[in-house]
Amino acid sequence: MNELLQEYWILLVVALVIGLLVAWWIFVASRKTTVEREDKGEGKSSARRNQALIDAPPAAAKDIGAAQNLARDTEDEQAAASAASPGPVSAAANSDSIAAATASADAEAGPAPTASGDDLSRIKGVGPKLVALLAEHGVTSFAQIAAWDDAEIDRIDAQLGRFQGRIRRDSWVDQAKMLAADDLAAYEARFGRTQ
Repeated sequence: MNELLQEYWILLVVALVIGLLVAWWIFVASRKTTVEREDKGEGKSSARRNQALIDAPPAAAKDIGAAQNLARDTEDEQAAASAASPGPVSAAANSDSIAAATASADAEAGPAPTASGDDLSRIKGVGPKLVALLAEHGVTSFAQIAAWDDAEIDRIDAQLGRFQGRIRRDSWVDQAKMLAADDLAAYEARFGRTQ
């Protein structure tokens, strides 16, 4: 019986040593940041930290930002590809009979101003798809966009799908205020020439 008790004690000690080694590895040996001490001559020492790690955004924020950039890049590539090589719809729309048609008859000319609305594509960051999407939600004039408050921006922005975030990023409300007031000089000074 003494031999059996002695074996248990040996196993217990070995397990304790292995546990301490694993804990040391987890908490000490695998650390990615280090603190280096630097003597300042007066006997004072200060810690020097890896400033790049301190200033870096959290990993989750990097992933979200990378996903948003990838989505924007994909949109830009698709737009460039469709402009460079028109598909069957574009080819048909560019035929001689359609090319000779007036702007209101041309399906690809983009939305023309109507009696009840403005040409929202004049707002930088608003293309034909966004004009159609905004029209589905009843937004057809500069005055409507100019009157948006934060709650209305959030409500509309939530319905823009992959275009979400553009309202604030491209300053649609400020652009719409200037376009609604027909203040082209101020608009061009801040946003560049209109389309």
